[in-house]
Amino acid sequence: MNQSQFQQAAGISAGLAARWFQPVDAAMREFGITAPADIAMFIAQVGHESAGFTVVTENLNYRADKLVGIFGARRITQQQADALGRTTEHPARPDAIANLVYGGDWGYKNLGNKANGDGWKYRGRGLIQVTGLNNYRSCGAALKLDLVATPELLEQELHAARSAAWFYTSRGCMAYGADVRAVTKIINGGINGLDDRRLRYNKARAALLV
Repeated sequence: MNQSQFQQAAGISAGLAARWFQPVDAAMREFGITAPADIAMFIAQVGHESAGFTVVTENLNYRADKLVGIFGARRITQQQADALGRTTEHPARPDAIANLVYGGDWGYKNLGNKANGDGWKYRGRGLIQVTGLNNYRSCGAALKLDLVATPELLEQELHAARSAAWFYTSRGCMAYGADVRAVTKIINGGINGLDDRRLRYNKARAALLV
């Protein structure tokens, strides 16, 4: 795969292709994503997760009326959402949102977050967003980076791509071949964005002649 093919497969601008081709190509090679069909699926899934290779950090700039639907009433009440989310009266407080929805008992049990501020410190980063202290620790061990002390490393192109390739392969995504639904459930925990992921996969397959 060359840069032009990557641009076509990902459906992105020439500028974004120039920014991301080498990091993504290196990351795929490092983690053994080398078969054209696997490359197509990886590019499709990463493309969806990163909004077309434009987002590497979760900003949590949510509207107040969306927060409970996104995170559930057990993690944030509507009263808390109204106070912390974006409204016509005030901007969102992303750090407070992260510390609430990724903290407390849920954050400790599911993400390993335990200190005040861990929710924001270990919010989603990378092309497939690594979230939570435990995941940062595991990812850092695999990439040989101290992501616990310096989580911002996952905002750099190479490590953003490497973390995505690590997640993709360590979760067994390549065992499902062209099954977009199955791979989506591994990455997303559900099937959010399934139609877009399928469109991206078909575009990537066509570009790579899979």
